[in-house]
Amino acid sequence: MKNVTFIFLAAAMMMVGCKSQKQETPAVEPEGATVYLTREISPEALVKIYKALCVEAKGRVAVKISTGEGSNPNFLKPELIKDLVLLVDGTIVECNTAYSSGPNDLKDDRNTSKNHWEVIRRHGFLDYFPVDIMDEYDEMRIPVKDQSHIKYDIVGGHMANYDFMIALNHFKGHPMGGYGGALKNLSIGCASQNGKAYIHSAGKMEKLDMEKLWTPEFIGDQDGFLESMAAAAQGVVNYFQKKQGIIYISVMNNMSIDCDCVDHPAPVKLEDYGILASTDPVALDQACVDIINQQKVTATNDPTDLLSRIDQQHGTHTIDWAEKIGLGTKKYRIVSIDEK
Repeated sequence: MKNVTFIFLAAAMMMVGCKSQKQETPAVEPEGATVYLTREISPEALVKIYKALCVEAKGRVAVKISTGEGSNPNFLKPELIKDLVLLVDGTIVECNTAYSSGPNDLKDDRNTSKNHWEVIRRHGFLDYFPVDIMDEYDEMRIPVKDQSHIKYDIVGGHMANYDFMIALNHFKGHPMGGYGGALKNLSIGCASQNGKAYIHSAGKMEKLDMEKLWTPEFIGDQDGFLESMAAAAQGVVNYFQKKQGIIYISVMNNMSIDCDCVDHPAPVKLEDYGILASTDPVALDQACVDIINQQKVTATNDPTDLLSRIDQQHGTHTIDWAEKIGLGTKKYRIVSIDEK
């Protein structure tokens, strides 16, 4: 793995010197950002890696996840994330999608709040947590530093109700972005329906027009779309850094080439890998992509399709652009929290 240092420490060692004050923008070390890793995927491991970051979630905490399309089985299950969400007294936050699954799958759509709430209920989230569809009633514009394509980011209006965000990502492929991780969860994930159209169209469509969905106006500039995602992600990061802070956790399980937003995803061909976390979303996404690149093809583990999807959609350009605009660094070291 290029530009990576592996350091193995007991979890207790990494809690030494943890501070509870407001999170500041992390300084980039010469060897890059720190990305914590555990090969265990469990509720306990999720809490453990959160604590390893030494950043306390304070105030009103938003836990941004994908609640998953109605018939998609790969989303992060409530039973997996519940210990962490309850520990931080968090609220699960989401936004509606900008598309329909089709006339035969209306019960599985998340493009209206009514249908989205039904999917959230069926997927079990309401059994454990409060949930907030952030764009159910309104939206708001927040500044973006990089205005190459978009002049602002349009997010769910309820985002204003939160002081801290845990961006809890399920790493997997994506039909349009190539892959879905921290940067997509921050950008498309936090965007309102109009915001999703604005990002996807690289700033050409400020209001969702269903008649133009999937037309060249909507998806005609792939690199512009990817660069707009990076810019929008930076807008969300800057928004929460001015409040109480933001952290990023990626779970590498059920890694289909399709996103949780796909109703009937392609079969999973990769073995589950683990959980990674960082205070740098660029380093976190780069680490996850590097891990996929390092996977060997076996009878039960084949990264070929996911790597092809990422390459086909130029997916790593999102990471490159995010580093270019100053959101984070692609250089990192991995610190294992698994005891040896």
